[in-house]
Amino acid sequence: HGIAAPTLVGTTSLGGRLYDFGAYPGMVFPRADERGASRVVGDVYRIPAALIPVLDEIEEVYPGESGLFVRERRDVECAGKTYACIVYPVSESAVVRLPRIDGGDWVAYRRARDASDASGMSGAAGASEPTRNGLNETPSS
Repeated sequence: HGIAAPTLVGTTSLGGRLYDFGAYPGMVFPRADERGASRVVGDVYRIPAALIPVLDEIEEVYPGESGLFVRERRDVECAGKTYACIVYPVSESAVVRLPRIDGGDWVAYRRARDASDASGMSGAAGASEPTRNGLNETPSS
């Protein structure tokens, strides 16, 4: 798209639960009545404003349409600073029948899942390397 590449700020975690959609994860934020909510691990990236519509397209977030993901802004602590970030959670109803990812780390989970799948199938092709959930710092105006 001719847009500058995102810059990794660091890895952090947010309160919530992570679920396995197969090729990608889905995060659900904790309900107001949830105490001691688990954490979801993710990377924080500094991104140019021009990348936001591209991310919306990837996550299929369109104005006036409901879809699997929604775009939200959350303050996220990372490397001793607070960043206003864009996150793309899913609704509680979207994960009813999906496996929960204990520990909230998609990369570690995928590596273990793919290794387990490969050991159970001879000649199985290797899966692509998973990427961590991205938390994208919103640019300042």
